[in-house]
Amino acid sequence: VEMGRSCIKIPIRKYNEVMKVINSSNEHVISIGASFNTEADSHLVCMQNEHGLYHTQAISATGHPRKVTGASFVVFNGALKPSSGFLAKSSIVEDGLMVQITPETMENLRQALRDKKDFKITCGKMDTGDVKEYVDICWVENEEETNKGILSPVDGKSMEGTQSEKVPQGRDFEREGKVIKCTKVYYFLKDHELSSPVPHQFAKEIGFACSAALCPHLKTLKNNGMNKIGLRVSVDSDMVEYLAGSGGHLLPQNYLNELDSTLIPVIDGGMSDPTSLPLKMELIFFIIEHLF
Repeated sequence: VEMGRSCIKIPIRKYNEVMKVINSSNEHVISIGASFNTEADSHLVCMQNEHGLYHTQAISATGHPRKVTGASFVVFNGALKPSSGFLAKSSIVEDGLMVQITPETMENLRQALRDKKDFKITCGKMDTGDVKEYVDICWVENEEETNKGILSPVDGKSMEGTQSEKVPQGRDFEREGKVIKCTKVYYFLKDHELSSPVPHQFAKEIGFACSAALCPHLKTLKNNGMNKIGLRVSVDSDMVEYLAGSGGHLLPQNYLNELDSTLIPVIDGGMSDPTSLPLKMELIFFIIEHLF
């Protein structure tokens, strides 16, 4: 988001994910989550005050003028009536961008996304010479510097250049007031993309198995400062291995023994699709307090 213009950059390799959003959303609304923008000098955040009310703030980088502001999501709302007198409206909502457009513009936007074409939305009143604002939706070849600055808790390995996604967890694993959650998975890819749904399902199964194995030890792990844990799994046609660690060091052997009994069967049986191999991924787990 910058003065007079907002730009939503969509990596071409995310086309299938965009189509899932298009096909699963209702005809009036499209909601898309955004990645952290390392090029922005400030970022929108949603703050809650002591009365429970939310308001928007922009956190700026120290010593930099505020020119480009990053946002966490964009919502396109296609319920703007042509009789409103507006071509379109854009506004900040919490830590994201809301773009109100007419049903006709919504249909054109959907078609542009299906066709992988750039699309420009002009915001402002109709039939006036007022300064307009623009919302540009652009397809880009690559995400530059993806996951820059993120280090693996297993051994400190840089995660830059990996693809990542959130991991939906069907249930919580709780023990003695502590909960372990699998929050994210990073895919180490070489000259290919995740064209099959198998790795995504495999990641969910690995996350479930690891959470179940570590659940009896949550209190001890957290008390020893191991509240962020990484699990790196490598699978090929003739090789299966994994590493688990926290703070740049491997977990003690007793935890690895627990993981062996639950992970190995899942890894051995989970990759039945040879077209998905080789596959290397790292899952991130957090151990947090159960507050309710």
